[in-house]
Amino acid sequence: MARGDLERLDPGTRVEVWSRFEGGWTHGFEVVDAALGGYLLRRVSDGTVLPTTFTARDLRSAEAPSRW
Repeated sequence: MARGDLERLDPGTRVEVWSRFEGGWTHGFEVVDAALGGYLLRRVSDGTVLPTTFTARDLRSAEAPSRW
């Protein structure tokens, strides 16, 4: 699944996030809820809800094969 190919994500769905800084996918996140313009995510390692939203373009299923 390439960037931006996701359909609507349900809460609890494990995802990877595209890192602009590292130029690759970062794992260890799950969807908390859909928000205006994107998704709220939780870091699985410590349960912290991240203070920003992420667009579907910057997310992919954690089960997706690595292509980047």
